[in-house]
Amino acid sequence: MTADLFDGLEAAGPAREPLAPGAMLLRGFARPQETELISAIEAITAQAPFRRMVTPGGHQMSVAMTNCGPVGWVTDRSGYRYDARDPDSGQPWPAMPPLLRQLAEQAATDAGFAAFAPDACLINRYEPGARMSLHQDRDEQDLGAPIVSVSFGLPATFLFGGLKRTDKTQRHRLVHGDVVVWGGPARLAFHGVGPLADGEHAQLGRQRVNLTFRRAR
Repeated sequence: MTADLFDGLEAAGPAREPLAPGAMLLRGFARPQETELISAIEAITAQAPFRRMVTPGGHQMSVAMTNCGPVGWVTDRSGYRYDARDPDSGQPWPAMPPLLRQLAEQAATDAGFAAFAPDACLINRYEPGARMSLHQDRDEQDLGAPIVSVSFGLPATFLFGGLKRTDKTQRHRLVHGDVVVWGGPARLAFHGVGPLADGEHAQLGRQRVNLTFRRAR
């Protein structure tokens, strides 16, 4: 992966916005299938409801979470990890719907990462005031695969930094249907979400739902 990974892609149109070498914002990428995608998310959360997990330090997260796919990301007092079972029910996480997997694979391909095969999809629900502090996604065994993040519902401020927490952070407004992909030299970039502003989205009401696809194992 080289620093000019996305050179020339800007010519494809304003829907593609390079954020850094290896990081791309695909504006409105998920909009064409929004109805089917939201229905799939609702079916997943009916089976494995959202919950506010606790960090190893004992802090309850402001963001509510659930998962689908062979493994799901969880956090509790014993640490961060991927687990094949929902700790609340003891059952396997819901299967990842083909529609969701195909969306992630196509977004990764369009951003320059072919052959992405996600095995985990973390689903986050942000309500007004909820935020995600700057962090790296590094609990995965395969750091060669990119991260694909899909936004639905209320707009959010996406914070995207460098490989050190102290690096300068960019601020990008993400709206319904936007997708961010980062990998290669940007795979361990610090990122987060600013406090969600209140509002009302036509389909999802007073919330933002975010899908984060990963290759965990």
